[in-house]
Amino acid sequence: MSTATTPISPSLPTVRLGHTGMSVTPLCLGMMTYGSKSWRAWILEEDEARPIVRRAIEAGINFFDTADMYSLGESEVLTGKLLREFRPRREDLVIATKVYQPMSSSPNDRGLSRKHIMASIDASLKRLGVDYVDLYQIHRFDPNTPIEETCEALHDVVKAGKALYLGASSMYAWQFQKMLHTQSTNGWSRFVTMQNHYNLVYREEEREMLPLCLDQKIGCIPWSPLARGFLTGSRKRGDGKSETLRAKTDDYGHNLYYRDTDFTVVDHLIEIATERNAKPAQVALAWMLSKPAVSAPIIGASKLYQLEDALTAVTLKLTPDEIQRLEESYEPHPILGHSY
Repeated sequence: MSTATTPISPSLPTVRLGHTGMSVTPLCLGMMTYGSKSWRAWILEEDEARPIVRRAIEAGINFFDTADMYSLGESEVLTGKLLREFRPRREDLVIATKVYQPMSSSPNDRGLSRKHIMASIDASLKRLGVDYVDLYQIHRFDPNTPIEETCEALHDVVKAGKALYLGASSMYAWQFQKMLHTQSTNGWSRFVTMQNHYNLVYREEEREMLPLCLDQKIGCIPWSPLARGFLTGSRKRGDGKSETLRAKTDDYGHNLYYRDTDFTVVDHLIEIATERNAKPAQVALAWMLSKPAVSAPIIGASKLYQLEDALTAVTLKLTPDEIQRLEESYEPHPILGHSY
């Protein structure tokens, strides 16, 4: 294993993560794709994941997001191993993980109780091989645990030095506001990020969540910015499932997208990509990066070219007319993504 430090590319800019003083690259590499095929058939294991993580670090990406439930902990193990291999200096990395999803059949091995949070942060740190995580996120809202219990436990995690910042993920804006209010009222550590479901074919977050985040100076780090590959332009009307292994087995994704108007949005996306000599995925990411509430979308990459496309999107600036054309065919969707 190499222990040489890979230099960070000065060409990739950084942004502040929300209203914090911490700088991150405007793309975060999502690590759910890497772990164990025993969890999902499309997962990349260590040897397959290594070139992609190496390239991300060579390109200057410093922000990496995983969760305890991805490959039931194996994603965290692999994340820690590969990051140490290519970026040994812990200070150069921004590592995020999450808690909430079931990790076993035990009734206390899930949710946002104090018991589960305290056990989970220690387990995540051990798997990652680090003393602290930069961002500790609740994976979903837990209706079965008092908000005060969750928020105080998270505050104690920060005060113990096991996490530097706190984040949340998909929930209703009123739920997020209640949690923020509880934190502020008690002087507890506040959430600084919202990892929400947001992309060109799912924009319901623009109604309440994004305005709330702007008002409260919360940085958004959206998941599925390419709609699980739908915004690459490879899916066609009437084709059913595409040919990728993940899409073939992704019934969850097919419940999120694939309306006729979603395909119309993609038609406009392809038109603009052709005019700009770019790929649809690059235009879709450029659109997201133009939104003031967004700090860094979380990109998934199972192939090197997908990562390269995302890196190029950082420098692609869309005109107001292009943004209007991308948005004009959108039709409201039911709320999606608040449950996993």
